[in-house]
Amino acid sequence: MKRKLLATAALAACALAGTAQAQVSDNLVKIGVLSDMSGPYSDIGGPGSVVAAKMAVEDYIKATKSTLKVEVVSADHQNKPDIGSNIARQWYDTDKVDMITDVPTSSVGLAIAQITKDKNKAHVNTGSATADLTGKACNANVVHYLYDTWMLANGTGKAIVKNGGSSWFFLTADYAFGHALERDTEAVVTKNGGKVVGKVRTPFPTQDFSSFLLQAQASKAKIIGLANAGGDTINSIKQASEFGIVKGGQNLAGMLVFLPDVHALGLDKAQGLLLTETFYWDLNDNTRAWSKRFAALHGGKMPSSDHAGVYAGVIHYLKAVDAAKTDDGAKVVAKMKELPTDDVLFGKGSIRADGRKIHPAYLFEVKKPSESKGPYDYYKVAATIPANEAFRPLNEGDCPLVKK
Repeated sequence: MKRKLLATAALAACALAGTAQAQVSDNLVKIGVLSDMSGPYSDIGGPGSVVAAKMAVEDYIKATKSTLKVEVVSADHQNKPDIGSNIARQWYDTDKVDMITDVPTSSVGLAIAQITKDKNKAHVNTGSATADLTGKACNANVVHYLYDTWMLANGTGKAIVKNGGSSWFFLTADYAFGHALERDTEAVVTKNGGKVVGKVRTPFPTQDFSSFLLQAQASKAKIIGLANAGGDTINSIKQASEFGIVKGGQNLAGMLVFLPDVHALGLDKAQGLLLTETFYWDLNDNTRAWSKRFAALHGGKMPSSDHAGVYAGVIHYLKAVDAAKTDDGAKVVAKMKELPTDDVLFGKGSIRADGRKIHPAYLFEVKKPSESKGPYDYYKVAATIPANEAFRPLNEGDCPLVKK
Protein backbone atom coordinates (compact mmCIF):
# COMPACT_ATOMS: atom_id res chain seq x y z
CA MET A 1 0.00 0.00 0.00
CA LYS A 2 2.85 2.35 0.94
CA ARG A 3 4.54 1.66 -2.40
CA LYS A 4 1.30 2.42 -4.23
CA LEU A 5 0.93 5.76 -2.39
CA LEU A 6 4.53 6.68 -3.16
CA ALA A 7 4.03 5.81 -6.81
CA THR A 8 0.85 7.90 -6.92
CA ALA A 9 2.64 10.85 -5.30
CA ALA A 10 5.49 10.54 -7.81
CA LEU A 11 3.03 10.54 -10.71
CA ALA A 12 1.27 13.59 -9.27
CA ALA A 13 4.60 15.38 -8.93
CA CYS A 14 5.44 14.57 -12.54
CA ALA A 15 2.03 15.82 -13.65
CA LEU A 16 2.52 19.10 -11.78
CA ALA A 17 5.99 19.51 -13.26
CA GLY A 18 4.53 18.90 -16.70
CA THR A 19 1.89 21.55 -16.10
CA ALA A 20 4.50 24.08 -15.00
CA GLN A 21 6.57 23.22 -18.09
CA ALA A 22 3.54 23.80 -20.31
CA GLN A 23 2.84 27.13 -18.67
CA VAL A 24 6.33 28.66 -18.96
CA SER A 25 8.47 26.81 -21.49
CA ASP A 26 11.75 25.53 -20.01
CA ASN A 27 10.71 27.18 -16.74
CA LEU A 28 12.56 30.22 -18.07
CA VAL A 29 11.39 33.49 -19.59
CA LYS A 30 14.00 34.59 -22.11
CA ILE A 31 14.03 38.18 -23.35
CA GLY A 32 16.09 39.25 -26.37
CA VAL A 33 17.21 42.86 -26.76
CA LEU A 34 17.69 43.27 -30.52
CA SER A 35 19.22 46.64 -31.31
CA ASP A 36 21.79 48.71 -33.18
CA MET A 37 24.81 48.13 -30.96
CA SER A 38 27.43 50.06 -32.94
CA GLY A 39 25.80 52.19 -35.65
CA PRO A 40 23.83 55.45 -35.91
CA TYR A 41 21.16 54.42 -33.36
CA SER A 42 23.47 52.82 -30.79
CA ASP A 43 23.30 55.74 -28.34
CA ILE A 44 19.50 55.80 -28.58
CA GLY A 45 19.10 52.04 -27.99
CA GLY A 46 22.12 49.78 -28.11
CA PRO A 47 23.90 48.76 -24.89
CA GLY A 48 21.70 51.16 -22.91
CA SER A 49 18.64 49.11 -23.84
CA VAL A 50 20.31 46.01 -22.38
CA VAL A 51 20.92 47.94 -19.15
CA ALA A 52 17.27 49.03 -19.08
CA ALA A 53 15.96 45.51 -19.69
CA LYS A 54 18.10 44.06 -16.89
CA MET A 55 16.96 46.84 -14.54
CA ALA A 56 13.35 46.00 -15.38
CA VAL A 57 13.81 42.31 -14.60
CA GLU A 58 15.53 43.04 -11.29
CA ASP A 59 12.99 45.67 -10.23
CA TYR A 60 9.98 43.54 -11.20
CA ILE A 61 11.19 40.43 -9.34
CA LYS A 62 12.09 42.49 -6.28
CA ALA A 63 8.80 44.42 -6.18
CA THR A 64 6.45 41.50 -6.82
CA LYS A 65 8.40 38.60 -5.27
CA SER A 66 7.69 36.78 -8.54
CA THR A 67 9.10 33.27 -8.88
CA LEU A 68 9.74 33.71 -12.61
CA LYS A 69 13.23 32.87 -13.81
CA VAL A 70 14.22 35.46 -16.39
CA GLU A 71 17.24 35.77 -18.66
CA VAL A 72 18.20 38.72 -20.93
CA VAL A 73 20.23 38.18 -24.12
CA SER A 74 21.22 40.73 -26.75
CA ALA A 75 22.41 41.05 -30.35
CA ASP A 76 23.25 43.66 -33.00
CA HIS A 77 20.96 43.73 -36.05
CA GLN A 78 23.20 46.33 -37.76
CA ASN A 79 20.05 48.08 -39.08
CA LYS A 80 19.65 45.35 -41.71
CA PRO A 81 16.36 43.43 -42.02
CA ASP A 82 18.06 40.23 -43.22
CA ILE A 83 20.49 40.17 -40.28
CA GLY A 84 17.74 41.01 -37.80
CA SER A 85 15.49 38.31 -39.27
CA ASN A 86 18.21 35.65 -39.05
CA ILE A 87 18.89 36.52 -35.40
CA ALA A 88 15.17 36.42 -34.56
CA ARG A 89 14.71 32.99 -36.17
CA GLN A 90 17.78 31.64 -34.37
CA TRP A 91 16.54 33.05 -31.08
CA TYR A 92 13.00 31.72 -31.48
CA ASP A 93 13.81 28.33 -33.00
CA THR A 94 17.02 27.32 -31.25
CA ASP A 95 17.75 29.58 -28.29
CA LYS A 96 14.18 29.52 -26.96
CA VAL A 97 13.79 33.29 -26.67
CA ASP A 98 10.19 34.21 -25.72
CA MET A 99 10.11 37.96 -26.40
CA ILE A 100 12.13 40.42 -28.47
CA THR A 101 12.27 44.09 -27.48
CA ASP A 102 13.74 47.41 -28.67
CA VAL A 103 14.48 46.99 -32.45
CA PRO A 104 15.23 50.46 -33.79
CA THR A 105 15.00 50.77 -37.60
CA SER A 106 11.47 50.32 -38.91
CA SER A 107 12.37 47.97 -41.75
CA VAL A 108 13.87 45.58 -39.20
CA GLY A 109 10.95 46.08 -36.81
CA LEU A 110 8.39 45.17 -39.49
CA ALA A 111 10.35 42.02 -40.34
CA ILE A 112 10.61 40.97 -36.67
CA ALA A 113 6.88 41.59 -36.18
CA GLN A 114 6.00 39.12 -38.95
CA ILE A 115 8.46 36.46 -37.76
CA THR A 116 7.14 36.86 -34.20
CA LYS A 117 3.61 36.20 -35.43
CA ASP A 118 4.72 33.15 -37.43
CA LYS A 119 6.52 31.68 -34.40
CA ASN A 120 3.81 32.72 -31.88
CA LYS A 121 6.24 34.64 -29.69
CA ALA A 122 5.95 38.22 -28.37
CA HIS A 123 7.47 41.44 -29.67
CA VAL A 124 7.45 44.60 -27.54
CA ASN A 125 8.77 47.22 -29.94
CA THR A 126 10.12 50.47 -28.51
CA GLY A 127 12.67 51.47 -31.14
CA SER A 128 10.88 51.45 -34.52
CA ALA A 129 8.92 54.53 -35.51
CA THR A 130 6.62 53.36 -38.28
CA ALA A 131 2.96 53.64 -37.30
CA ASP A 132 2.29 50.71 -39.64
CA LEU A 133 3.18 48.39 -36.73
CA THR A 134 -0.25 49.22 -35.30
CA GLY A 135 -1.80 49.93 -38.71
CA LYS A 136 -1.88 47.75 -41.79
CA ALA A 137 1.02 45.59 -40.50
CA CYS A 138 -0.41 45.00 -36.99
CA ASN A 139 -0.73 41.51 -35.56
CA ALA A 140 -1.81 39.86 -32.32
CA ASN A 141 1.78 39.18 -31.13
CA VAL A 142 3.08 42.75 -31.19
CA VAL A 143 2.88 45.71 -28.80
CA HIS A 144 4.22 49.08 -29.95
CA TYR A 145 5.45 51.15 -27.00
CA LEU A 146 6.76 54.70 -26.81
CA TYR A 147 6.24 56.64 -30.07
CA ASP A 148 5.44 56.39 -33.78
CA THR A 149 5.44 58.48 -36.94
CA TRP A 150 1.81 59.60 -36.52
CA MET A 151 2.60 60.91 -33.01
CA LEU A 152 5.73 62.71 -34.19
CA ALA A 153 3.98 64.31 -37.14
CA ASN A 154 0.99 65.46 -35.10
CA GLY A 155 3.18 66.73 -32.28
CA THR A 156 6.06 68.55 -33.94
CA GLY A 157 4.55 69.05 -37.40
CA LYS A 158 1.26 70.55 -36.26
CA ALA A 159 2.95 72.91 -33.77
CA ILE A 160 5.36 74.25 -36.38
CA VAL A 161 2.67 74.88 -39.00
CA LYS A 162 0.50 76.68 -36.45
CA ASN A 163 3.49 78.88 -35.57
CA GLY A 164 3.94 79.99 -39.18
CA GLY A 165 6.00 77.21 -40.72
CA SER A 166 3.77 76.96 -43.75
CA SER A 167 6.17 75.69 -46.46
CA TRP A 168 8.26 72.53 -46.08
CA PHE A 169 11.10 70.66 -47.79
CA PHE A 170 11.85 67.13 -46.58
CA LEU A 171 15.21 65.40 -46.18
CA THR A 172 14.03 61.81 -45.88
CA ALA A 173 16.01 58.71 -44.89
CA ASP A 174 15.39 56.29 -47.74
CA TYR A 175 13.82 53.32 -45.95
CA ALA A 176 10.55 52.37 -44.24
CA PHE A 177 10.91 54.73 -41.25
CA GLY A 178 11.77 57.83 -43.28
CA HIS A 179 9.01 57.17 -45.81
CA ALA A 180 6.40 56.72 -43.06
CA LEU A 181 7.53 59.84 -41.19
CA GLU A 182 7.50 61.95 -44.35
CA ARG A 183 4.04 60.57 -45.28
CA ASP A 184 2.51 61.25 -41.87
CA THR A 185 4.10 64.70 -41.49
CA GLU A 186 3.10 65.79 -44.99
CA ALA A 187 -0.50 64.82 -44.20
CA VAL A 188 -0.44 66.99 -41.06
CA VAL A 189 1.22 69.92 -42.84
CA THR A 190 -1.35 70.00 -45.65
CA LYS A 191 -4.29 69.38 -43.30
CA ASN A 192 -3.27 72.44 -41.28
CA GLY A 193 -2.92 74.74 -44.29
CA GLY A 194 0.76 74.30 -45.13
CA LYS A 195 2.37 72.97 -48.30
CA VAL A 196 5.30 70.75 -49.23
CA VAL A 197 7.45 72.40 -51.91
CA GLY A 198 9.96 69.59 -52.31
CA LYS A 199 11.58 66.48 -50.91
CA VAL A 200 14.71 64.43 -51.39
CA ARG A 201 15.51 60.86 -50.33
CA THR A 202 18.89 60.39 -48.65
CA PRO A 203 20.84 57.10 -48.37
CA PHE A 204 20.76 55.45 -44.94
CA PRO A 205 23.07 55.96 -43.20
CA THR A 206 25.06 58.79 -44.78
CA GLN A 207 27.80 61.14 -43.68
CA ASP A 208 27.53 63.85 -46.35
CA PHE A 209 24.27 65.83 -46.58
CA SER A 210 25.74 68.78 -48.49
CA SER A 211 24.03 68.24 -51.86
CA PHE A 212 20.68 67.51 -50.18
CA LEU A 213 20.91 70.58 -47.94
CA LEU A 214 21.75 72.78 -50.92
CA GLN A 215 18.55 71.57 -52.63
CA ALA A 216 16.59 72.37 -49.48
CA GLN A 217 18.22 75.80 -49.23
CA ALA A 218 17.42 76.58 -52.88
CA SER A 219 13.76 75.63 -52.36
CA LYS A 220 13.26 78.68 -50.09
CA ALA A 221 11.00 76.54 -47.88
CA LYS A 222 10.50 78.02 -44.43
CA ILE A 223 10.97 74.62 -42.79
CA ILE A 224 13.42 71.87 -43.65
CA GLY A 225 11.86 68.72 -42.20
CA LEU A 226 14.41 66.10 -41.15
CA ALA A 227 12.66 62.76 -41.60
CA ASN A 228 15.66 60.90 -40.21
CA ALA A 229 17.11 59.99 -36.83
CA GLY A 230 20.24 59.28 -34.81
CA GLY A 231 23.55 59.90 -36.56
CA ASP A 232 21.77 61.12 -39.71
CA THR A 233 19.95 63.82 -37.75
CA ILE A 234 23.15 64.90 -36.00
CA ASN A 235 25.09 65.11 -39.27
CA SER A 236 22.37 66.98 -41.14
CA ILE A 237 21.94 69.58 -38.37
CA LYS A 238 25.70 70.11 -38.05
CA GLN A 239 26.12 70.55 -41.80
CA ALA A 240 23.10 72.83 -42.03
CA SER A 241 24.82 75.03 -39.45
CA GLU A 242 28.00 75.07 -41.55
CA PHE A 243 25.97 76.19 -44.59
CA GLY A 244 24.36 78.98 -42.55
CA ILE A 245 20.88 77.71 -43.38
CA VAL A 246 19.24 78.84 -40.13
CA LYS A 247 21.07 82.17 -40.19
CA GLY A 248 19.70 82.59 -43.70
CA GLY A 249 16.11 82.49 -42.42
CA GLN A 250 15.10 78.85 -42.84
CA ASN A 251 14.37 76.64 -39.83
CA LEU A 252 15.03 72.97 -39.18
CA ALA A 253 12.37 70.61 -37.87
CA GLY A 254 13.85 67.53 -36.20
CA MET A 255 11.00 65.10 -36.68
CA LEU A 256 12.65 62.41 -34.54
CA VAL A 257 15.22 63.72 -32.08
CA PHE A 258 16.40 61.95 -28.95
CA LEU A 259 18.28 63.25 -25.91
CA PRO A 260 21.59 61.61 -26.98
CA ASP A 261 21.30 63.49 -30.30
CA VAL A 262 21.04 66.84 -28.53
CA HIS A 263 23.92 65.85 -26.28
CA ALA A 264 26.07 65.05 -29.31
CA LEU A 265 25.10 68.27 -31.10
CA GLY A 266 25.55 70.62 -28.16
CA LEU A 267 23.09 73.36 -27.25
CA ASP A 268 24.83 75.92 -29.44
CA LYS A 269 23.66 74.00 -32.54
CA ALA A 270 20.47 72.39 -31.17
CA GLN A 271 18.96 75.38 -29.32
CA GLY A 272 15.44 76.25 -30.35
CA LEU A 273 14.68 72.88 -31.94
CA LEU A 274 11.11 71.71 -31.37
CA LEU A 275 10.72 67.98 -30.90
CA THR A 276 8.19 65.49 -29.59
CA GLU A 277 9.03 62.77 -27.06
CA THR A 278 7.10 60.68 -24.55
CA PHE A 279 9.83 60.62 -21.90
CA TYR A 280 12.47 62.97 -20.49
CA TRP A 281 14.64 62.17 -17.50
CA ASP A 282 13.83 65.45 -15.72
CA LEU A 283 10.02 65.33 -15.93
CA ASN A 284 9.31 64.45 -12.29
CA ASP A 285 10.76 62.87 -9.15
CA ASN A 286 10.19 59.32 -10.42
CA THR A 287 11.88 59.89 -13.78
CA ARG A 288 14.80 61.64 -12.11
CA ALA A 289 15.36 58.88 -9.55
CA TRP A 290 15.22 56.09 -12.13
CA SER A 291 17.39 57.98 -14.61
CA LYS A 292 20.12 58.55 -12.04
CA ARG A 293 20.14 54.81 -11.29
CA PHE A 294 20.35 54.10 -15.02
CA ALA A 295 23.18 56.59 -15.54
CA ALA A 296 25.19 55.00 -12.73
CA LEU A 297 25.03 51.71 -14.67
CA HIS A 298 25.63 53.25 -18.10
CA GLY A 299 28.76 55.36 -17.84
CA GLY A 300 27.03 58.47 -16.54
CA LYS A 301 24.80 58.79 -19.63
CA MET A 302 21.19 59.78 -19.01
CA PRO A 303 18.61 57.50 -20.68
CA SER A 304 16.97 58.09 -24.02
CA SER A 305 13.22 57.67 -24.26
CA ASP A 306 13.90 54.31 -25.96
CA HIS A 307 15.74 53.09 -22.87
CA ALA A 308 12.77 54.14 -20.74
CA GLY A 309 10.41 52.35 -23.13
CA VAL A 310 12.40 49.11 -22.91
CA TYR A 311 12.27 49.28 -19.11
CA ALA A 312 8.51 49.90 -18.96
CA GLY A 313 7.73 47.41 -21.74
CA VAL A 314 9.69 44.57 -20.12
CA ILE A 315 8.02 45.17 -16.76
CA HIS A 316 4.54 45.05 -18.29
CA TYR A 317 5.43 41.95 -20.29
CA LEU A 318 6.60 40.12 -17.14
CA LYS A 319 3.47 41.23 -15.32
CA ALA A 320 1.39 39.70 -18.13
CA VAL A 321 3.39 36.43 -18.10
CA ASP A 322 2.72 36.09 -14.38
CA ALA A 323 -0.96 36.94 -14.78
CA ALA A 324 -1.52 34.67 -17.79
CA LYS A 325 0.63 31.90 -16.27
CA THR A 326 2.17 31.22 -19.68
CA ASP A 327 4.77 32.57 -22.09
CA ASP A 328 2.65 31.72 -25.14
CA GLY A 329 3.16 34.83 -27.29
CA ALA A 330 -0.40 35.62 -28.36
CA LYS A 331 -1.82 34.87 -24.91
CA VAL A 332 0.73 37.11 -23.17
CA VAL A 333 0.13 40.00 -25.58
CA ALA A 334 -3.64 39.61 -25.06
CA LYS A 335 -3.04 39.82 -21.30
CA MET A 336 -0.83 42.91 -21.79
CA LYS A 337 -3.78 44.58 -23.52
CA GLU A 338 -6.17 43.47 -20.80
CA LEU A 339 -4.07 44.76 -17.88
CA PRO A 340 -3.74 48.53 -17.33
CA THR A 341 -0.17 49.77 -17.56
CA ASP A 342 1.30 51.52 -14.55
CA ASP A 343 4.99 52.19 -14.04
CA VAL A 344 7.24 54.85 -12.53
CA LEU A 345 8.26 56.32 -15.91
CA PHE A 346 5.05 56.68 -17.91
CA GLY A 347 2.41 56.42 -15.19
CA LYS A 348 -0.98 54.89 -15.83
CA GLY A 349 -1.94 53.95 -19.36
CA SER A 350 -3.29 51.18 -21.54
CA ILE A 351 -2.62 49.09 -24.63
CA ARG A 352 -5.27 49.18 -27.34
CA ALA A 353 -6.59 46.35 -29.50
CA ASP A 354 -4.18 47.33 -32.28
CA GLY A 355 -1.20 46.95 -29.94
CA ARG A 356 -0.61 50.68 -29.51
CA LYS A 357 0.55 51.65 -25.99
CA ILE A 358 -1.18 54.89 -25.00
CA HIS A 359 0.37 57.61 -22.83
CA PRO A 360 0.89 61.40 -22.98
CA ALA A 361 3.47 62.99 -25.27
CA TYR A 362 5.35 66.24 -24.83
CA LEU A 363 6.38 68.96 -27.24
CA PHE A 364 9.80 70.09 -26.04
CA GLU A 365 11.94 73.05 -27.00
CA VAL A 366 15.70 72.66 -26.72
CA LYS A 367 17.13 75.21 -24.28
CA LYS A 368 19.63 77.93 -25.08
CA PRO A 369 23.08 77.36 -23.55
CA SER A 370 22.37 80.16 -21.07
CA GLU A 371 19.22 78.37 -19.83
CA SER A 372 20.91 75.03 -19.09
CA LYS A 373 22.20 74.21 -15.63
CA GLY A 374 24.53 71.48 -16.84
CA PRO A 375 24.88 68.25 -18.86
CA TYR A 376 21.56 66.75 -19.98
CA ASP A 377 19.54 69.77 -18.78
CA TYR A 378 18.38 70.33 -22.34
CA TYR A 379 14.58 70.43 -22.64
CA LYS A 380 11.76 72.68 -21.55
CA VAL A 381 8.14 71.62 -21.98
CA ALA A 382 6.35 73.66 -24.63
CA ALA A 383 3.11 71.67 -24.50
CA THR A 384 1.68 68.44 -23.08
CA ILE A 385 -0.31 66.32 -25.53
CA PRO A 386 -2.92 64.22 -23.67
CA ALA A 387 -2.81 60.45 -24.16
CA ASN A 388 -6.11 60.42 -26.06
CA GLU A 389 -4.75 62.95 -28.59
CA ALA A 390 -1.12 61.85 -28.88
CA PHE A 391 -1.71 58.79 -31.07
CA ARG A 392 -3.71 57.97 -34.18
CA PRO A 393 -7.38 57.21 -33.50
CA LEU A 394 -8.01 53.48 -33.26
CA ASN A 395 -10.41 53.38 -36.22
CA GLU A 396 -8.04 55.17 -38.65
CA GLY A 397 -5.12 52.75 -38.77
CA ASP A 398 -6.60 49.92 -40.89
CA CYS A 399 -5.39 47.35 -38.36
CA PRO A 400 -7.03 43.97 -39.10
CA LEU A 401 -7.43 43.37 -35.34
CA VAL A 402 -9.77 46.33 -34.96
CA LYS A 403 -13.45 45.63 -35.58
CA LYS A 404 -15.09 48.14 -37.89
